[in-house]
Amino acid sequence: MSSLAFAFLITVAVGGVVYVFIYPMISGEKRVEQRLKEISVDEIQAKRGRKTADATSSRRQQVEDTLKQLEARQKNVKNPPIEVRLLQAGLTVSKKQYYIFSVVAGLLSFVLMYLAGMGLILAIPAFVAGGFGIPRWVIGYLKKKRENKFINELPNAIDVIVRGVKAGLPIGDCIRIIANETTEPVKGEFRQIAEGQSVGMSLSDSAQKMYERVPLPEANFFGIVLAIQQQAGGNLSEALGNLSRVLRERKKMAAKIKAMSMEAKASAAIIASLPFAVMILVYLTSPGYIELLWTTSTGRVLMAGSAVWMLMGVMVMRKMINFDF
Repeated sequence: MSSLAFAFLITVAVGGVVYVFIYPMISGEKRVEQRLKEISVDEIQAKRGRKTADATSSRRQQVEDTLKQLEARQKNVKNPPIEVRLLQAGLTVSKKQYYIFSVVAGLLSFVLMYLAGMGLILAIPAFVAGGFGIPRWVIGYLKKKRENKFINELPNAIDVIVRGVKAGLPIGDCIRIIANETTEPVKGEFRQIAEGQSVGMSLSDSAQKMYERVPLPEANFFGIVLAIQQQAGGNLSEALGNLSRVLRERKKMAAKIKAMSMEAKASAAIIASLPFAVMILVYLTSPGYIELLWTTSTGRVLMAGSAVWMLMGVMVMRKMINFDF
């Protein structure tokens, strides 16, 4: 009996050892525990974090690529050809008509100066200034005037898009509403965006084309927001709402800068007008004394040199009181 009991105890001990060390490997309990460990909360959170980081990195890369493409497109906007400048000024004249106007303006300036008795010394510079300076000044003035109207109306147009998107309208319908209801030049620019979409051009590309016609940071911001939203996604109404707020703040800042610089501008205007005022007063009191400036060749040369120096001084003062932000 004792031998049987001893054998039984040995069998039980061996079976327990086998059950403890070998059975989990055979039955798959270790694989179950490993699987449970892999799908534990910490592991899930770690994998989710890695996926989120990958998505964020991918989105950041898309945004960077979009900005690089926009920067490459905008290099040609700084020095556009004459056709683009005429378009930016809102003129419908052709390149040929512009050159004809330049030649006529130069000839008129030459004839007026020559008939006034200024001689060829001043008539030739007048021809150059009239042929090259006056047309460019007119284009620059019209361009600046058009850009100011565009800046004043663009935030309102963006607000229309924001309200329309929040109400469930497609952005294309919002752009067509702006193209029909707002004032120029915003009306014409958004009409061209709508026409570009109708011929198969993407919204971001059409918006970026607007920056070529209206080379303003505000128009550039609008195109960048649409391009990034199309590439990386996001809340369009929130992005455009932020853009509208930024544009209004920039407008306030421009008005504040203008108010603060008015004193310097008034001083510059007074200083620039003093020589002409003194010349008129001297002419009224002693005509023979001041007439030497335009009746003699030396006086004409002195007048031309004084005009050049005055122009340089005015340009320096203008540069000092104009602020870019």
